[in-house]
Order: sequence, then structure tokens, then C-alpha cells
Amino acid sequence: MTAVTGTATERRLRSAMVLVAAVAIAAAALGIGVRTGFGHHVSSDEPQYLLTALSLFEDRDLDVSDEIAERRWAVFGGTYLPRQTAVLADGRELSPHDPLLAVVLAPAMGLFGWVGAKATLSLLAGALAALVLWVAVRRFAISLPLATAGVLVAFPSAPFAVYGQLVFPELPAALAVTGAVAVLTGDRPRPLALGALITALPWLSVKYLLPAAILAALALMRWPNRKPFAAWLAVMGALYLLIHRLVWGGWTVYASGVHFQNDNGEMGVMIGRGFKIVARLLRLVGLFADEGYGIATWQPAWLLLIPALVAVLLLRPPNWEVLAAPLAGGWLVAAFVASTMHGFWWPGRQLVVVLPLALLIVLWWLDRATPGLRTAAAVAGASGVVAYGWLLADGYARQIAWASEFTATTYPVYRLIEPLLLPDYRSGFTGSPLPLLGWLAVFGLLAWYGYRSAREPANPPPSRK
Repeated sequence: MTAVTGTATERRLRSAMVLVAAVAIAAAALGIGVRTGFGHHVSSDEPQYLLTALSLFEDRDLDVSDEIAERRWAVFGGTYLPRQTAVLADGRELSPHDPLLAVVLAPAMGLFGWVGAKATLSLLAGALAALVLWVAVRRFAISLPLATAGVLVAFPSAPFAVYGQLVFPELPAALAVTGAVAVLTGDRPRPLALGALITALPWLSVKYLLPAAILAALALMRWPNRKPFAAWLAVMGALYLLIHRLVWGGWTVYASGVHFQNDNGEMGVMIGRGFKIVARLLRLVGLFADEGYGIATWQPAWLLLIPALVAVLLLRPPNWEVLAAPLAGGWLVAAFVASTMHGFWWPGRQLVVVLPLALLIVLWWLDRATPGLRTAAAVAGASGVVAYGWLLADGYARQIAWASEFTATTYPVYRLIEPLLLPDYRSGFTGSPLPLLGWLAVFGLLAWYGYRSAREPANPPPSRK
């Protein structure tokens, strides 16, 4: 009877994984028809990744000088390509972006063009949704119905659905981080798998170095035979620096970017000009509730992370640090290291890499919550799904584009709350302090609720049968 029950449970989990993957793929793929910018299908850094992918497929190298000269970008980039590459001494032009995303997209880009490249990212969104569900159920004992419902809300809404087709490394990086969590929380060490996933992160972008280092540190603290793993990481790190020095001429890919050199050199592009601690501290509010670039602006359910994280830190369930520590690292990069939280991209770009961990924390908390709280969470999450659907409709009507023009949406809830409740942090905080103070009060109340929930007996979770 136990074996039959176990088989039935596995069958239900596999079916749920297929379901959430299909929904995530569909939601992301629908976004391909919405332009990233008015007049062009891709914008910002996206053409750089696509040109590199095309060069890898056709020429087997990273030199995009011939693709730029032949205007290969015109089919997807419109009439103007923002200059990012510097002409090196030997005449080559290398995109100032780490190449792993281009490697992943190269076959689809070469065979099917930019649509194929975006469709590949949509498939990865499906894989990420299925993996998050599996980790939730198998590693953190979250009930299958709740975990399925949570993933079905998170992935057909922003930012997962949007970055499931925008040509940025965010979603593949989130897949690598979630895979690393799955390995770290397993029954036995798997240094080769974890090493590959951690190594992939900086090759997707150097900005993922801190979450990667935290994941590596967790493994070194948890695994008894740590010397081979440490040696491999050291070799991979040395190779990363050596290859970048030989190929790009610096310690990072930013060394080959004329655009980035204007930001105080290859390291300056990360932090930006005029670092001001107060402005960076304000991002801790803005990352949630900026008028355009806050993730809760478009999916209110992300606010549940605040009480859920407080409860996790107080109760410290098994493997809590594997979620909380990388999440903190990614959030710190978004708040204090990244040169800006906004730009020619969709909101939450700097957070996507660790948002699956945030989702797992929220699901764990909801699994022990009261039915009333779960209902409120479902309503908040559903509103985010509706918001994404409205954005799709506006996008197909050419009312909005994914990069920076999305605040022109006709979504009535956004139009109502934006002037009243959502501060604008893009030009520095110069308006009334009331919205900021209001959000600080909201965050405080949410944190207090998380504290209170941690001190109360857990609500029995739904049946797992």
C-alpha cells in the first residue's frame, strides 16, 4: 500500500510539474509578440546577446564586428544600434557581456532567428517553474496543492513571465540558483553538479558573483569532504579571470565596452557614478514599490516576502539558510552594487536571479498559514496575473513596450494607485515624503505580522494525499 501511495504521489507531482511548465511557457511566449521598445523587437543589451549568438553559430567566435558592419541587427533592432563595443587593436569587437547566454541561444538564433532565441528562453521559464515546484515539494515539504497554486500564480505574472522571453541572463541565472539549492538540500553531496551550476553564474554575468559565492560557502560549510570542491572552484575562478584577461583585455567583459568605459572603467559600470548611500537605501523600498520599477507594483503578492522572511528567520526550518543567504546576497547586489535599479528593461531585473528563493520562502510560510491568509494571498496573486494579461493586451495594441515604456499601460488599478501610492525613485527622491513613510509603515506592519505568525502554532497544512 505504501509503494502504491508513493507511486501515486510521484505521478501527481509529475503531472503538476508538466502543468506549471506548460503555463509558464505559454505565458512567457505570449510576451514575444510585444515589442521591447517602440519601433524594434529588442532593445538595450538584447541586440548584443543576439549578435554574439549569431556569431557563435555562423563564425564560431565572439567577434561581432562583421555582424555590426553588415547590419544584421536591423531585422530585430530597428534603425539604430546603441554603440556598446570598442574596436580592439586587432579590429575585433566583443560584446561587453558574459557569453554563456549567447552560447545557450546560439542554435535557436542561428536556425530560427530572434523569435527562436526568445522561444528558447520561454522553454527555460517552463523548466524553472517545474524545478521550483519540485524543490518546494521534495526539499521543503510544502504541500503539492499549495505549491502548484503558488507557481501557477508566480510564473504567469511579472517579472518571471516577462523575463521568460526578454533576452537577458536573468532567467537562466535563476534556473542555475534554483538548481544549486536543489543540490545543496539533497541527501548527499554532489560537488560536480553544484560546481557546474555555481560556475555558470558568473559566466552568465559577473553581477551574479555574490550569490554564487554564498552558495559555494554554504556547500563548504555543509559538506565534510570539502577540499576537492574548494580546489575545483579555485581552478574555475582562475580560468574565468585568465580567459577574460586574454579575450576581453580586462578582469571582466566590461573592458571591451566603449559605452561602459564612460562609466569610470570596467568596474565603474557595476556601481555607477556618484554612489550615495541614502539613495541606495531608498532602493530597499523602491525595489518593491517604485512607480514603475517595483516588483510589487505589478505583482502585489511579492509583498508577502516580508512577513514570510521574518517568520523563516525566527523559526529556522531545515535548510532555511540555503534560501535566505543567497536571497540576501542577490538583494544586496540589486540595492547597493548595481548601478541602477531601473533602465531600458522590465522591473525587477536585478532580483530575478534570486526570486525563486523568495517564492519558496513565501510558499513555506503560506503552507503553515490560516485559510484566510491563503485566500488573501490568492487574491493578491491573481491581481498580478490580471495585470500581466492587461499588459499583454496593451502591448499587442502598441500601447506599451517592455522596456521603459510600460508605465503607459491602461491597466486601471495601476492608473488609480500610481499617482497616490507609488513614489518615483528614478530621479532621486524629491517628492512628498508621505508615500515613502507610508510604505515604511506597511513594511513594518508586514514584518510584525510575520513575527506574530512565527509565535503562533502552525496551522495544519492541507492534506498531502
